[in-house]
Amino acid sequence: MTALNLHFTEAEFAERRAKAAAMLKERGLDALLMFRQESMYYLTGYDTFGYAFFQCMVLTASGETALITRAPDRRQAQFTSTVEAIRVWVDGPDAEPANELHKLLVDLGLFGKALGIEYDAYGLTGKRTHEIEAALTSFAKLEDASDLVSRLRLIKSDAELAFVRRAAELGDAAWHAGCATTKAGAFEGDILAAMQSAIFSGGGDYPANEFIIGSGPGALMCRYYTGRRHLSGQDQLTLEFGGTYRHYHACLMRTIAVGSAPDRQRELWAAAEDALHACEAELKPGRTAGDVFAAHAKTFDDAGLSECRLNACGYSLGATYAPIWMDWPMLYADNPVELAPGMVFFCHMILFDDATGLAATLGRTSIVTATGAEILSKSSTDLVVV
Repeated sequence: MTALNLHFTEAEFAERRAKAAAMLKERGLDALLMFRQESMYYLTGYDTFGYAFFQCMVLTASGETALITRAPDRRQAQFTSTVEAIRVWVDGPDAEPANELHKLLVDLGLFGKALGIEYDAYGLTGKRTHEIEAALTSFAKLEDASDLVSRLRLIKSDAELAFVRRAAELGDAAWHAGCATTKAGAFEGDILAAMQSAIFSGGGDYPANEFIIGSGPGALMCRYYTGRRHLSGQDQLTLEFGGTYRHYHACLMRTIAVGSAPDRQRELWAAAEDALHACEAELKPGRTAGDVFAAHAKTFDDAGLSECRLNACGYSLGATYAPIWMDWPMLYADNPVELAPGMVFFCHMILFDDATGLAATLGRTSIVTATGAEILSKSSTDLVVV
């Protein structure tokens, strides 16, 4: 079956695999066992949520790929990826997919070789890790190589950045739809529906985690939680969401004041705007992820808001899968990762004032370029009061 749903050229996929294979050789590894769905998608286009079950993609130092997965994902791989060597393990009470992986590695000539493994992967549970190590410890030398493909994914190609920019357009569309739906008496579910509808109607995808929405005291949450309410006449609404296109994300975060914005909330918002601009000024080659956080912390601390801020102010974005759209690296104190053109970062300024129960959150996504930040959202950063 010929892949009919590739989102990049075969030449680009081949170049990515060649770079990953070169990194394997530099580390003295003969192959990489991938359990991160992001890695599989990046190197071959393979697109599935089948990582909820046991599956592994192997990349050899010569650039060869092979996949072991369940039957439902065989055609999925053929339809969405460049992978041709696909082996299926069969469901059953005595199924031992780790042993089937062992057999695949034998056929690939990897007995006694040095194998990197993506231990830091949602698709590799503790139980599966024990099974794999039991099957392979005497077979080959295993080494943690969780960061190998993640480091390659950090700098996006021009084709990837086109998807990121489209995701940002969809994020703006979701924001405008959310604003148009937000008013006193509005139901949170209707706001979410309008936002997600704008993305789907624009050809976008499900995000890698839920949109975050909270009003009233829930506006001081920065995680999704279940339960919906209607907005009151004097209220606040926090939204953290992302436009998603071909799994690439461009995120936004905003607090909306309903009825009126108290003076304290306007003070918080002004500080958040200052901090966002300070962080974006650091998004240029030669700076580090820690430098971006330092700009965030200094702005808020100088304003006397150290007790209201968080200990991180954003993270990289890319093509990610559930359960979360956060990618490596994060923006936190002293993070030494150096910024370079082609990286994408979501900077979020989050202030939660427990004394007054007020929130002020402001965030958007930028691409690092040779000259500084390319800010993707076209939406105003002014505090919205409805």
